[in-house]
Amino acid sequence: MPDSFLPPQQRPSWQRLQALAQQPLPDLRTLLQQPDARCASLQLQACGLRLDARRQRLTDAVLDALYDLAEESALPAQIEAQRCGALVNATEGRAALHPALRAPAQPGHPWGDALTAQIAAERERFLHAAQTLHQGQWLGHGGRPIRHVVNLGIGGSDLGPHMVCTALAAHTSPELQLHFVSNPDPWSLYQTLRSLDAAQTLFVVQSKSFTTPETLLLAAAARAWLSRHGIDGPAQGAHLIAVTAVPELAQAQGYLPQHTYTFWDWVGGRYSVWSAIGLPVAAAVGAAAFGEFLAGGHAMDQHFWHSPARHNLPLLLALLGIWNRNFLDTPTLCLAAYSSRLQHLAHFLRQLDMESNGKSTHIDGSAVQIGTGPIVWGGLGVEGQHAFFQLLHQGRHRVTLDFIGIDTDDTPLPEAQTQHRLVNLSLRAQADALALGRDAAATASHMRLEGCSEAEVQRLLPHRTFAGNVPSNTLWLPALTPHTLGALVALYEHKVFCQAAIWGINPYDQWGVELGKTLVKAMEHAAETTPHPPP
Repeated sequence: MPDSFLPPQQRPSWQRLQALAQQPLPDLRTLLQQPDARCASLQLQACGLRLDARRQRLTDAVLDALYDLAEESALPAQIEAQRCGALVNATEGRAALHPALRAPAQPGHPWGDALTAQIAAERERFLHAAQTLHQGQWLGHGGRPIRHVVNLGIGGSDLGPHMVCTALAAHTSPELQLHFVSNPDPWSLYQTLRSLDAAQTLFVVQSKSFTTPETLLLAAAARAWLSRHGIDGPAQGAHLIAVTAVPELAQAQGYLPQHTYTFWDWVGGRYSVWSAIGLPVAAAVGAAAFGEFLAGGHAMDQHFWHSPARHNLPLLLALLGIWNRNFLDTPTLCLAAYSSRLQHLAHFLRQLDMESNGKSTHIDGSAVQIGTGPIVWGGLGVEGQHAFFQLLHQGRHRVTLDFIGIDTDDTPLPEAQTQHRLVNLSLRAQADALALGRDAAATASHMRLEGCSEAEVQRLLPHRTFAGNVPSNTLWLPALTPHTLGALVALYEHKVFCQAAIWGINPYDQWGVELGKTLVKAMEHAAETTPHPPP
């Protein structure tokens, strides 16, 4: 961030964008018929991922002004500051070096060889444990192999590992079952544990501070469950793993040092799946596949750090989001994934974006006067077509979409390719339908072909006409592999960072989350110290 902070709305390019947004814009039907030059500028590839942004409602003049906005916001300098380990999280006095977690263990990285060595050493520790679980060689107290791993954590300690494990289900070991419990509601844990054999169950307790009340409550319940099944005291050591940035707190609570894995205070929860928080992922898919996941993220880092602005995939995705959010008054982003294995992706990216950029204070302490992070929501696209897509087509809310599709499917069923072809046709059809709509003349013609009478045509015409002009991106992965998934996650991380840098906010603190934790502790303390009336 420059020494003299200038609010975004005072930058010349921002004002130029405001003027462009106030002029009549061509509709998407017109824009999609424009020459190849526009198509080329709105289609980028990186790390196997392909972005098709031709269905965004913007002109060449708008795109030029957006790239100018990135320059005027000192974005290149901010990217370099984060890459080198500067204290970009100014409110907490921390770096944000999560890309270091996925970098190869070799000298020469900008954050220094000492940190690289620390990360490599801890990565080796937790991957060894994960591989032992993956191969069925981790034995419980009674000498039988662990077959069930239950992840206990909330927020970043749940959303990232849960999303990645589900997305990579085709790569998981059939001998090891992963379960995720984040909600301290008693039914959540009960329904997970009621069919498990305690002698073959291991709990991974994940908490950066190891003071998260929801997680500690779940951990206490898990330990009580082990005790009820005859696994008590020191015997529980083989059934418990702790992952935290404060290992001494975990060990004080009885977790064995050799089963306690650490990460660093500069690792935000929503960026932590690359660290020991990813141990359940590595246990499910194996150390080699987890290494490919890291490699995919690192490849996207390299692309982001070293590609020119107009060929930079995360930057373009960020700029398109700013155009929609700040100049087309589109406050929500819907993520529609066209693979059931990506069913948790929207939940994960919702936290990444909304917890990072849901801010109303600039980095200099002044109040933000513009829109910042959008409301992020969504789910599986095909299911959404039969649920919330009606609102997207004909509702009154302004929404933009990120469609996410997979070119090829590896499901081992004879009918898989036929089914997958329909899924991808559905994606393309919805993207076109939302962009192009259907005007009154086309709707009337369609209804006549259906055999409707002229009276029916006139009566139903307003109800069956679609305005279109709903902007969207389509992201294509060649296949859903550890490498492409890693690249996809890193892509969105960098997109969120770019938007925060342009808006002049800190994406790495989350004081709203901390307030709730503080109030819970205060209420709990008050309940414990309040005298109870005699019976």
